[in-house]
Amino acid sequence: MGLDASLSIANSGLTALQAEMAVASQNVANANTAGYAVEQSSISSRTADGQASGVVVGLTTRTINTALENSLYSQNATVSGLTTTSNGLATISALQGSTSSDSGSSDTIPDQVGNLQSSLITLDADPSSSASQQAVVTAAGTLASTIQTTAGSYQTARQAAQESIVDEVGTVNSSLALIGSLSNQIEQGRITGISTADLEDQRSAVMTSLSNVLSVQFTPTSAGDMLVTTANGLSLPTHVSSGPLSTANATVGVSDAYPGSIPAITLNGRDVTTSLTGGTLGANISLRDQVLPTMQAELDSFSQTMASRFDAQGLTLFTDGSGNLPGSGATEASPNGQLGFSNVIQVNPAVTADPGIIRDGSHDVVGSATGASSFTVNTAGNTGDTTLIDRLLNYALGSNVQDGVTQPSASTTGLGVTGTLTAPYSGSTDLASLASTVVSSQASTISQASSSLSDETAIQTTLTTQVASVSGVSVDDQMASIVSLQNAYEANAKVVTAVQTMFTSLIDAIS
Repeated sequence: MGLDASLSIANSGLTALQAEMAVASQNVANANTAGYAVEQSSISSRTADGQASGVVVGLTTRTINTALENSLYSQNATVSGLTTTSNGLATISALQGSTSSDSGSSDTIPDQVGNLQSSLITLDADPSSSASQQAVVTAAGTLASTIQTTAGSYQTARQAAQESIVDEVGTVNSSLALIGSLSNQIEQGRITGISTADLEDQRSAVMTSLSNVLSVQFTPTSAGDMLVTTANGLSLPTHVSSGPLSTANATVGVSDAYPGSIPAITLNGRDVTTSLTGGTLGANISLRDQVLPTMQAELDSFSQTMASRFDAQGLTLFTDGSGNLPGSGATEASPNGQLGFSNVIQVNPAVTADPGIIRDGSHDVVGSATGASSFTVNTAGNTGDTTLIDRLLNYALGSNVQDGVTQPSASTTGLGVTGTLTAPYSGSTDLASLASTVVSSQASTISQASSSLSDETAIQTTLTTQVASVSGVSVDDQMASIVSLQNAYEANAKVVTAVQTMFTSLIDAIS
């Protein structure tokens, strides 16, 4: 091998080693940079006429496992969605408190039903006591107020979810646009033969951010583009002049629902709301359209049942804001006039004005084989009469409408604005049990989200570790590589020095 060939090989080696040391140094510098994947130099042998003639430095590449990263993106969406659900239900959980077997020991709705029952028992012992009559009104008022506050918290949470949905659609649009812009640069870089590893790192960071908002899958193309699809296969365009998704904000009331009065999320004019699942966006859609309306429907059903059972015994104790029973007012919504009743439930203004009605009754009841037995209002003013109070204790608060006749079942299906929601209980049980089942069901929903969050976070941590083992930077390994590369550089430099010395000696000899 000639001296010029030896010098060329040594020089190409020095160039390659410099490139490798630069990559290793960059890896160390970005060890803690989000979205950064460890980079690797591409070095290949160069030959001429079948003879080795040095090495060639190719494009720097990222070390990744696409399938593993997509698994992590999917898990990011799961964890973010559960976090959003848990946070969205936190206020409701705080309002519900914890159920207790001891009546009155907490502010839960079941306990307050127990308090109402206790106040009626006290009144039963002395029906002439105005203080005891007022105590019943107060207990009923506290129960109605708690129901109203709880129902109001559902609507507050739904409105917050709606506003978050609008913000998150904007985040999805901006992320898709940025992915498209970076993909254009990556494609151009590959055409011109320059390294695009840094651009791919930037795109990876955006992809990670998007995976927290929405459950998506990413598919790279050979040209350098990145295809984005939702979990159910809906393609989300990235190369568009403006955000592909569109929606609008709205005030969400108890009678508002999607589809219907709540704006859809559209893609090129097509409703894609149900295709957007997972992540913070999917969780807020679920909260707004399923979880919170179901809780509302459950509480509406309980409230309507409670008001109807008292009324059936001869005391209209609970009404809406207009003094009507659910279903009897012209503005009441279906089903059975109970939609939104828990938001406006109150103690009958007539009873508030005259607590004695609790002893005497508000209206006569015509008995029937399947309904409450007959009752006549105590118009004679018998101060010791306990007939109505006993009926309320035995039947309105019990599981029978009269002796041997089971209570009519509370509505448990066909609930909500859309009539597709269900309540989680047997509707013919006593009021305290109904209240406990409603609260327990909703507490279970909240607890399940929290429990699932813990489990799914553990899986996310495992996947993150696995991705890091493939794409993460090991500073120790990179520093060891730099030391090795420096030694190799010194060896190549000695070859260059030796060749230069031989050239000098040759020239001197010729001279």
